[in-house]
Amino acid sequence: MTPVHSAPPLMLKAKARLGMAALPMLPTLCALAGTLALFVLFLALQGKPAADACLLIYQGAFGSMFAWQNTLQRAAPLLLTALCVALPARVGLIVIGGEGALAMGGLFAAVLPAYLPVLSPWLMLPLMAGAAMLAGGLWIALCGALRQWRGVNETISSLLLSYLAVALFKHLVEGPLRDPASLNKPSTPPLAEAYLINPLPGLDVHWGLAWGVLACVAAWVFLRHSVSGFAMAVAGGNVRTARLVGLPVNRLVLTACAMGGAAAGLAGMFEVAAVHGSANSALLAGYGFSGILVAFAARQNPLAIIVCAIVIGGVEASGSLLQRRLDLPDATTLVLQGLLFCNLLAWEAITGRLAALKTRWQQQLHTRFAAPAGTSAAIKESSHV
Repeated sequence: MTPVHSAPPLMLKAKARLGMAALPMLPTLCALAGTLALFVLFLALQGKPAADACLLIYQGAFGSMFAWQNTLQRAAPLLLTALCVALPARVGLIVIGGEGALAMGGLFAAVLPAYLPVLSPWLMLPLMAGAAMLAGGLWIALCGALRQWRGVNETISSLLLSYLAVALFKHLVEGPLRDPASLNKPSTPPLAEAYLINPLPGLDVHWGLAWGVLACVAAWVFLRHSVSGFAMAVAGGNVRTARLVGLPVNRLVLTACAMGGAAAGLAGMFEVAAVHGSANSALLAGYGFSGILVAFAARQNPLAIIVCAIVIGGVEASGSLLQRRLDLPDATTLVLQGLLFCNLLAWEAITGRLAALKTRWQQQLHTRFAAPAGTSAAIKESSHV
């Protein structure tokens, strides 16, 4: 009689674990495939060569060193604005007000040097970053407060507060805080040259990229390996259970929102001090709204945000190349992003079923690979009979 092995082959076990690890990526991969198919159809209806357009998008994003630098320059603020969505999502909130937090952070960082004495850049830049993070953090924390104490939907309140922040930004920049020397392009007084942030060594990309990557890694460590991060996961999974075990749900919600808003505010500070040199309308480039797409594509995973931000930044950077080569509008890349967002929302509907499937796989693995020792001994004994 053929003996029955008590231990499964290592290869089979590794494949099963790899399948479970890759399962959360399935909706994003399916969304990417659906987006590509719809985008090809969109170009075909216009009589444009879809294959050439896809190749130009790749070349405009990653085809040369110049393209890479342009991509990373656009990805830098997306890393931080995506955290504005991902961190509140940990406690079960869908916050989409990163554009408002970025605007407030950039504005506070731009005007702070005008109200302080001349300081060393080593002191002024941290103060500007702190002011930007405080402004962005309080702006998004207000959404969490409205949700917890007044029952206002955080998605609606964050969107409305974002429009309010943009309107307030434009009013102040074009009115009380306007530099008289700025004629056709209203802006705040330019920052002193000593307060401008230099690019990374050897790259034409500012330091916001490095701080954005560092913030994503720190957020992942905090959410996965800290008591507060675990408490946020419990509160986001089931608020009633979190309250029953004594967790401070209100404080956790406000903390997550404040951290996300602070990240977006820091993005505004880097855009002011490293790109524009002052607060003006160019600061409102839609990075806060693109950060929503990045966070959803990354499924709120801070480490995956790094990859998704580079991809979305590359898509945005390739718009001008499409315009020059194929005579397509620069907004063609916005259509591509919109298709991706719609596909992500569509595939998000199957998340519950995927979670149930993952649970069933884990149960099967436990039953098959972690059988009690007595059962294995009985199987061996029966094999010798």
